[in-house]
Amino acid sequence: MKATLIGSAPEACKATDQALQQKTQAMPARAPRQKVLVTGGGGYLGFSLGSHLAKSGTSVILLDLRRPQWELAPGTEFIQADVRNAEALYRAFKGVDCVFHVASYGMSGAEKLQKEQIESINVGGTKLVIDVCIHQRIPRLVYTSTVNVAFSGEPIEQGNEDSLPFFPLEKHMDHYSRTKAIADQLTLMANGTPLPGGGILRTCVLRPPGIYGPEEQRHLPRVVSYIKKRLFMFRFGDRKTRMNWVHVHNLVQAHVLAAEALTATKGFVASGQAYYINDGESVNLFEWMAPLFQKLGYSQPWIQVPTSWVYLTATLMEYLYLALRPICSMPLVLTRSEVHSVAVTHTFQIAKARAQLGYTPDKFNFAEVVEHYVQSTSERPSGCTVWTLLRLLLFLSLLALALHLLELQPLAAADER
Repeated sequence: MKATLIGSAPEACKATDQALQQKTQAMPARAPRQKVLVTGGGGYLGFSLGSHLAKSGTSVILLDLRRPQWELAPGTEFIQADVRNAEALYRAFKGVDCVFHVASYGMSGAEKLQKEQIESINVGGTKLVIDVCIHQRIPRLVYTSTVNVAFSGEPIEQGNEDSLPFFPLEKHMDHYSRTKAIADQLTLMANGTPLPGGGILRTCVLRPPGIYGPEEQRHLPRVVSYIKKRLFMFRFGDRKTRMNWVHVHNLVQAHVLAAEALTATKGFVASGQAYYINDGESVNLFEWMAPLFQKLGYSQPWIQVPTSWVYLTATLMEYLYLALRPICSMPLVLTRSEVHSVAVTHTFQIAKARAQLGYTPDKFNFAEVVEHYVQSTSERPSGCTVWTLLRLLLFLSLLALALHLLELQPLAAADER
């Protein structure tokens, strides 16, 4: 699933962060041993989670290949290491009471096509994290998965953990979703593993959708760049299509509650369980993003394009990207799985997380996140550059080719008859 806060938290989120502190601090006291490790701690979610835990008095280790771009909170240590490095993990995990395995690769864009890298991090890294947790006698492991373990283009309306099976691995159209599903299952299967010297490893899995919030580094900047390059003039999919999002503070809350629910104090209620986590609301992507276009000073997408054209165009772009990768790097505007994410309804219930974890998502307004983003960047809308025109021309050319191929399909079928 492949995500912070400036200093200890962004100014725009201090009030909500204080509310989150009160909510999680109201829970029963933890065991005396309070040392946690967050893999992927240099990213948006990992750093946000670590910062929140550190402010609550927990000793926190953030482990990542990439150093955080934000100032570490007091009580937080950063270890620069790869989740595929066994020796580094054995050292870092020593004396840890709970591991939050957030690290992953290949969530969006061109990363989604890097199969070997995705496999080695999402599957190999997760196997190693589990093995080291067992070897170092760590009793709790919380894995950050994704809704994509169950979704891969087939409509889902208010799905839940009991009714939705894993989407067949061989039918996933992207390596990220497939490998996250494997890692999700590996984590759940590890639940109940005996630890050397006594005790058992208890695990649980959280399955969020896309993450948003102040200082988010993946989704929002990418969409903003497309808007400014005039590549977001198109919209596709039914206006009734719905999806979920989760604010980073709600997802942090869910992780903290999940870790608590793996303790005796909470009756180990989360042991071996999976939970869908979101804001408790479903939205249409283009309607939800309307404040972003408005604040940036651009008109909303006004050209309605059939989803089949966009999907075929994304397919052609993927093949073209892979073919040209040894020679040059071309822009990859959309992938097939991203087209499905926009055009196909996939919403999930959070009733299980509410009932078992005590998860109560706070209400957030995407317009406020946009306002914070606009205020924090000095960039202004700019005119089309030559490269922007070339990108747009490439996209339009692929779209025209996709349309042409669609027109040829009925002719080919008629010839066969």
